Amino acid sequence: MTTPYPDHPQLRGNFAPLRMECDVHDVIVRGDMPRDLAVTYYRNGPDPQFPPRGAHHWFAGDGMLHMFHIEDGRVRYRNRWARTVKWHKEREAGRALFSPFDPMANDPLVAGIEEDGLANTNVVWHGNRLLALEEGHAPFEIDPQTLESRGPWRFDGALEGPMTAHPKMDPQTGEMLFFGYMVDGPFSAGMSYQAVDATGRLTRSERFDAPYASMVHDFITTDRHVIFPIFPLTGSLDRAMRGEPPFAWEADRPTCIGVMNRDGTAADMRWFETDPCYVFHPMNAYSDGDMIVAHVMQFEEAPLFPHADGSRPDPQKANARLCEWRIDLGDNARGVERRYLDDITGEFPRLDERFAGLEYRFGYYGAATSRNGGLGFDAVVRHDFATGSRDQYTLLAGDATGEPVFVPRTPDAPEGQGYLLSVIYRAAENRSDLAVFDAENLAGGPVALAELPHRVPFGFHGNWKYND
Repeated sequence: MTTPYPDHPQLRGNFAPLRMECDVHDVIVRGDMPRDLAVTYYRNGPDPQFPPRGAHHWFAGDGMLHMFHIEDGRVRYRNRWARTVKWHKEREAGRALFSPFDPMANDPLVAGIEEDGLANTNVVWHGNRLLALEEGHAPFEIDPQTLESRGPWRFDGALEGPMTAHPKMDPQTGEMLFFGYMVDGPFSAGMSYQAVDATGRLTRSERFDAPYASMVHDFITTDRHVIFPIFPLTGSLDRAMRGEPPFAWEADRPTCIGVMNRDGTAADMRWFETDPCYVFHPMNAYSDGDMIVAHVMQFEEAPLFPHADGSRPDPQKANARLCEWRIDLGDNARGVERRYLDDITGEFPRLDERFAGLEYRFGYYGAATSRNGGLGFDAVVRHDFATGSRDQYTLLAGDATGEPVFVPRTPDAPEGQGYLLSVIYRAAENRSDLAVFDAENLAGGPVALAELPHRVPFGFHGNWKYND
């Protein structure tokens, strides 16, 4: 019999696991679901099948895919766990066997077993494959209709090592660009960079060493450059062996930003140093002459992880705000200049992906108003980079939004004309909605709500594809 889950802040409320798989054939819709919205939206996130083994971290739960099929004003819903090696072994045992962030605490029953990850962070559609992603392993393929697990996908055996959960899609070439970190073993500084063409064929692979071993969650691309930010959320085998945090914040290290030309090699990498900061997620970047302009959600120090001495992060510094980086690549380079563009706390930035790596006008993210803080985002925001203005919809007290994902009204619609999709937790009813916003009028509130009879636990990222 499964024992109760421990009383842990990342296992309470809407962080608590759902622990069930279900189908809702015809979700109740309030409002007018747009008839020109014909897409399937996939969302991924951690949902631990069993009470955790040892210390728990939000990032360590089993991947669970949520699917919303939208067509003719109707919505179908389905959710399924990613059936990884970990999931299967634990299902057989009826208890947790793996400790993802501390493999030394694994049950002896799984000693020597090769894992294929958690598949719990992102989900992307590329090369006619649906791929669930987390940054320590190869992609995990999922059936786009049934959500059945197909297993690891290594691009016909061409991929060696891990792949980031945050690949970038080039809207001009159809390529998928990605990287891996700690590719030479746990807590190593080795990194990789790969490119996959529009058909799903791996065409390029580079290796290099970062200045130090770090948790490199995401990276940045433009149509001309690839940018690798290395932040002082360091990984240390020595710490782990001493029973200390394997990943921890070291404020005495600089942030290092590696810049490589898209048509260059790792040998041509240029490194820039700037003050310590942390970014889980950039919004976008573009090249402007000898300047790279990047928009990121910047923390003054990393949240969710301790300092190297075991102390907790400063709550005032562990909140992200929209920040502009200007990286000067000229002969008389000024290095990296940073300035905040807004004072509201936010995360999970997105854009109209047709402008990924290109100059653009609008960005979107979840935000926390002054009445709310931390990771409980109670507002959906559109930032207009042309005017500096903010369009915002604020939820009822206690409710929380996830990542807002943009869908253009038509494939050739002007930038910003379309819809935002976001999963919203309704605290008073302990369930979730899929909210559909007119991206040009967030303040007007959702134009439609697909009301689930259950909650979708807080998760990470999602993407969509046009219906077949």
